Amino acid sequence: MNYKLMLRMMGRTLQVEALCLLLPLAVCLLYHEDPLPFVYTVLPVALIGFFLSRIRSQSTFFSREGFVIVGLIWVVLSLFGALPFWFSGHFASFADCLFEIVSGFTTSGATILSEIESLPRGILFWRSFSSWIGGMGVLLFTLAFLPKVGARNHILVQAEVPGPIATKLVPKTVQSSQILYLIYFALTSLEIAAFLLAGMPLYDAVVTTFASVCTGGFSVMNASFAAYNTACRIIAIVFMILGSLNFALFFLVLTGRGKQALHSDELRFFLGVVAVASLLVFLSILPLYDSLGRALLDAVFQVSSVISTSGFCTTDYNLWPPFAQTILLLLMFIGGCSGSTAGSIKCGRILLLLRCSLRSLLRLSHPRAVKVVKLDGKAVDESTLNTVFSFFILFFLLLGGGCLVVSLDGVSLTTAFTASLGCLSNVGPGLDAVGPVSSFGGLSCLSKLVLSLYMLIGRLELFPILLLFHPATWERS
Repeated sequence: MNYKLMLRMMGRTLQVEALCLLLPLAVCLLYHEDPLPFVYTVLPVALIGFFLSRIRSQSTFFSREGFVIVGLIWVVLSLFGALPFWFSGHFASFADCLFEIVSGFTTSGATILSEIESLPRGILFWRSFSSWIGGMGVLLFTLAFLPKVGARNHILVQAEVPGPIATKLVPKTVQSSQILYLIYFALTSLEIAAFLLAGMPLYDAVVTTFASVCTGGFSVMNASFAAYNTACRIIAIVFMILGSLNFALFFLVLTGRGKQALHSDELRFFLGVVAVASLLVFLSILPLYDSLGRALLDAVFQVSSVISTSGFCTTDYNLWPPFAQTILLLLMFIGGCSGSTAGSIKCGRILLLLRCSLRSLLRLSHPRAVKVVKLDGKAVDESTLNTVFSFFILFFLLLGGGCLVVSLDGVSLTTAFTASLGCLSNVGPGLDAVGPVSSFGGLSCLSKLVLSLYMLIGRLELFPILLLFHPATWERS
């Protein structure tokens, strides 16, 4: 294990976090709020980052170091990122602070807060800005703008960027990272402009964009998107869907290869699921509404919010029929596309699992038939398929374990199950006591810490965090 290089990379990333903390500090000064929570955080983070980044080390590392450093960096960033919340005095315990910032960095949108609008604007800005930072990936940002962190950078991208198959836009990893962030910047700017044109105040437009383009889900209003007009809701739907698409597709469109992008199996599967789910939910909830248009808007918004793992809401879907709630529950398992800012299992893995199942059925009737599993017309190797199977098994084992831990709080099975699923899949809100108009604040500190860990595990797609707990990871051989 190249520990010196790992510490140096952690130092570079902490420097990035210190720079990011300057923005909410500026917001505090702009709105004449107490800046000390951010001052107390920026100074130690910047100093620790500076000293760690000065460590000299060899520039090469291997897969084990790559996955371990990604897991460690996300844990360390979360611990330091929780300090402004703790210093602000608006949170009851450090477990609450950690839960909130982890929910931000992992773009989960789960919250322990029941009263949001009374918090200082600087705190709310950091809360949503952390989602924007984590949406595309902290290490991806470091590689894009502070590229001299070591060789074999593709290992870091593979560990941080979601999906069963890592896609490079151009041969060089650093250039791919820069292109991805330029697309991310462009989408962010477009959404801010759209919200402003729709009549949303500037502060709300910026902070809400930070939480929606990354499919994060944090809102500065207690009523979430129910506090805004129809135009703002439609804009949110569009950008939640865009944030759920593989960013490589945007690159294909920008380089004149739009037809190739439209032939993506994952894209067509995702859009098909959104369309069918929206129709089914709409038909299920229509008797509850006086207006057909309002029912359609709420159905499409909630389907888009859940499958994109955003967690915004325009209504309390706890009051919807069980059929509509079941559709939303199934969408929590699916999530967005690979290489997007969305969480959960991902459409690519679902497709591969379905095609592997069909291949198994074919082999029962034709034992000698040779059937290759393909995605986007390309054969998928068996090692990737085995990793997909391992992912599914671990996902459901973790889901069961989390459900057991949360159930110790004496909550209902629905609450325990959807709280675990919402955090592991980075959706955020669940059903019952952790529904869209409720919060996770009523859970115990143990449950909050376990669910915080689950959000990190889900955002990094299980393996980088789980490797930290495997004894073989730390062996010399």
